[in-house]
Amino acid sequence: MLLRIHPENPELRKIRMVAEALSGGGIIIYPTDTVYGMGCDIYENGSVGKIYRIKGLKPEKSNLSILCYDLSQLSDFAKPFDTPIYRVMRKALPGPFTFILKANSNVPKLFKSRKKTVGIRVPENKICREIVKELGHPIVSTSIHADDRVVDYITDPEIIHEKYKERVDMVIDGGFGGNRPSTVVDCSEGEFVIKRQGLGNLEDYL
Repeated sequence: MLLRIHPENPELRKIRMVAEALSGGGIIIYPTDTVYGMGCDIYENGSVGKIYRIKGLKPEKSNLSILCYDLSQLSDFAKPFDTPIYRVMRKALPGPFTFILKANSNVPKLFKSRKKTVGIRVPENKICREIVKELGHPIVSTSIHADDRVVDYITDPEIIHEKYKERVDMVIDGGFGGNRPSTVVDCSEGEFVIKRQGLGNLEDYL
């Protein structure tokens, strides 16, 4: 199913349709402030496993992130960390960053792995944040890559739908996506280490 949602004024009726699909174990593809992502309800273990299979990932080597509405949900998944890190995250988010933190005991159970860290995303995109808000808790997130050596990411939601329509429950058309991923910042050891330079510039928030 291809569902068009207005990027600036997401229709509540459609947002509820997406949240219902997620709570029923569905897999969705949705826009973020960077590239399109694939996700599911974080508490639907069967759906998380399905994403592993769709993407051809092994749980122990995967880099799935947790997409939150805001930072109030951090304590559910991350161990306590230093106040200076929280200050930077509060300034930088919502925004095009993935912050890696030490995972608490909930994360390995959710991802069926031995993960000791967790990536946290709060995108500056009204559609995906409203979905998470309506659902009531975070969703698992992973980027949609292109099968192309020149182009890393698919930006056209109609092309994404054509590729994944048999494997996911819903593709949300929120307009063309970007082709630069989030900047990945590892804070798990108490310092800011850029693991991948993407759209976000961390120096603007230090």
